[in-house]
Amino acid sequence: MEDKPATGVRYGRMNMGWYLMNFRIDSAALAYAMTTLGASMINNIFAFYYVKLFINTYKTSERAFQQSQVVYMVWNAVNDPLFGYLQDNSKVPCCSQRRLSILYGAPLYSLTFLLAWFPWRSYTPGDWLSGLHLTVALCAFDALLTFVLLAQCALFAEISSSHQIRLRLIKYSQVASLIGSSSVLFCGMLSRNMEDFGAFQEFTVLIAVLSCGCMLYTGFHSESRFDHKASEPDAGRSVDKDPHQSSVSIAMLRTLLWQILTNRDFQLFVMMNFFQVFMLAFLNNFTMIFTEHLIPPDVLPSLAKSIMYGAGFICPQLLVLGCQSLLHGLGYYRIILYTFYLEAGMAAVMLALGPQQYYCLAVFVTVNMILVQAAFSLFGLPLADIIDTDLLKYNRSSPLSSMVFGTNALFTKPGQSLAPMIVLAILNQFGYEELKDVRGSSSSALQSLHSVMFYLVCLVPMCVAALQALAWRLFSIRNSHTNDAKYSDS
Repeated sequence: MEDKPATGVRYGRMNMGWYLMNFRIDSAALAYAMTTLGASMINNIFAFYYVKLFINTYKTSERAFQQSQVVYMVWNAVNDPLFGYLQDNSKVPCCSQRRLSILYGAPLYSLTFLLAWFPWRSYTPGDWLSGLHLTVALCAFDALLTFVLLAQCALFAEISSSHQIRLRLIKYSQVASLIGSSSVLFCGMLSRNMEDFGAFQEFTVLIAVLSCGCMLYTGFHSESRFDHKASEPDAGRSVDKDPHQSSVSIAMLRTLLWQILTNRDFQLFVMMNFFQVFMLAFLNNFTMIFTEHLIPPDVLPSLAKSIMYGAGFICPQLLVLGCQSLLHGLGYYRIILYTFYLEAGMAAVMLALGPQQYYCLAVFVTVNMILVQAAFSLFGLPLADIIDTDLLKYNRSSPLSSMVFGTNALFTKPGQSLAPMIVLAILNQFGYEELKDVRGSSSSALQSLHSVMFYLVCLVPMCVAALQALAWRLFSIRNSHTNDAKYSDS
């Protein structure tokens, strides 16, 4: 009988410890997700509206647009591994500590978001200054996006190595992304899909302020489990065992890059991810343009189209949140693979149905946006597993998280520029520049343009998903969800 109170105290302490542990995990997940909330508010608006803004509103010429995309493509690819190497090797706290990178980068990130929406003067068609404006806006926004989100990606891998905790981070992040993605819906409704440009500009200023506040929360409250190790003077490190912690040099950068690039799973992931980035840019940049041309206003009015666009950004998060049990049971590998099969199958069915099935086309475009974005939301899991295997293989005392994410971006980010460059070039071959403002005409030229748009809507997802499935089937890290302790979090 005397043991019962002691047993009760022991169980009480165990329960208290369990609650404290879960509170700590939830606090870390909340802090991590606040950057997702802030970034999704501005990233989705930028990606969805900037092409239409510069082509249709600012009347940027195709030549200037393509030149801007080439500059952006080079800068977009190069800055990721450079910032990744800087964040993993710098001795300056604002670069080496993940939360400080977010804290100091967030205000500039939100400011560069506003660059695109305010013209530098009243542009005439083909004005050279609008092309320069596009180049500056793209490069400045991407530089700060890279700096802040690389630090957040590193946090994902470094908060914990536990698969269950990483799924908790994804869960919180998807809720945050769900809230943040509604910015596209509200922006479309308040500005009537950018027809009221003044209201559009006011909304972007409000979103920039809210976004900055969210990311600052992460900067103040988030923490990597390697922050304390980095602050210790010696931390038991050996130069031989952990060469990436030595002084920054070109030779060391080359060695680390080679170690990352020779990882076969990393190579396969990069191939698959390049096409995913291409598809995301394709859908974000041209969904509004294709929908306005292929679906008549009497079938889908402006408000319905705004809801459709908003659903394309909001529903992916709902889908990921609803698949949490599948992520625990099947793992991310199979879910991503099945998504590719589904995308290719849907595109083939839509191609067979034809362009006159307007409601089917609207559903197809929306569901395709949802699937592509939902699958992309899971890509942090395979990259985190790749970081874990690299950590073990080279016996590092801290992972090359930012470098792995940055090197991945070196090869995948060009897809963000190639998609609008290629698609716009194809459309202009069929008179898009002259016909972009024409509606309701039955001319053969417009019909030919609409036919090309429909084939792009169907064939691009079908071919891309098939290529992705071929690459992804060779990926070897398939069962990390069954091995929850790959290495110690201590």
